[in-house]
Amino acid sequence: MSFLTRTYPFKQSEHWLRDSIIYGIAIWVILYLLQPFGFGMYQGNKCFVAAIFGLVTSFCYAIYNWAIFSRLIRYVKPWRIWHDGCAVLGLIFFIAVCNFLLFSFIFCYPITIGIFLLFLYWTMIIGVIITAISIGIEYNRSLKDRLETLLSNTTEEQRDISITIHDTNVRGNDLCIPINNLLYIESQKNNISVCYLIDGKPTNLEIHTTLTAVTEELKAYENIFQCHRSFVVNVNNITSAKGNSNGYQLTLGPCTNSIPVSRSYVPRLKSFIA
Repeated sequence: MSFLTRTYPFKQSEHWLRDSIIYGIAIWVILYLLQPFGFGMYQGNKCFVAAIFGLVTSFCYAIYNWAIFSRLIRYVKPWRIWHDGCAVLGLIFFIAVCNFLLFSFIFCYPITIGIFLLFLYWTMIIGVIITAISIGIEYNRSLKDRLETLLSNTTEEQRDISITIHDTNVRGNDLCIPINNLLYIESQKNNISVCYLIDGKPTNLEIHTTLTAVTEELKAYENIFQCHRSFVVNVNNITSAKGNSNGYQLTLGPCTNSIPVSRSYVPRLKSFIA
């Protein structure tokens, strides 16, 4: 229940006309290529009829967003997850009604509550699948936008900041570099390997210390993030993150190595970005 009352976390799309065309094409593809619900038994021009259903879906989506959804967003503050869920259900119902009337006209079926409920049932199934895919795409886009904003801000703020990584050997040399040049640090038994940039090229230096000690030294910098028991990364230099809830692979700057984010650290990474 608390999940439904949370503020809707994604920015509403301003391209509703483009989205309406995409959803219409999706309906056309599903009907024409997969031919569900007995559509394959139709003896006429299946491509043309599927296109009509897609066109009606696009029209319904555009009208609903222009006449209802945009006004709800404007007047309901804050817009919560249950608001968006109800709005999506309303859209699916509206599309179901319009497509049912079209279906009855094309196939000469009587307009009855029983047939409509069956039609609504299948429309809901398709609608939920398309909505789930759309939300998944929007979620990843939202995370990417937040990550890019975060990295841009922190990189600029730390432009003139340098960090020192201390070598615990008696004759060891400490490493002092601009924080934005640090890519990642890897634990290697009693040593660590520091990957950082020199003249824009990645360079590795082995230092006698532990990852725990370095993490403690750099704990004041929020962008120095431990993503694995053997790796610490500078999130300012993340250029891509691929994976899922079981783990991610990070790419940092021009470095060709992929840095793992273990499963236990994935929630921390997501909350850091959010």
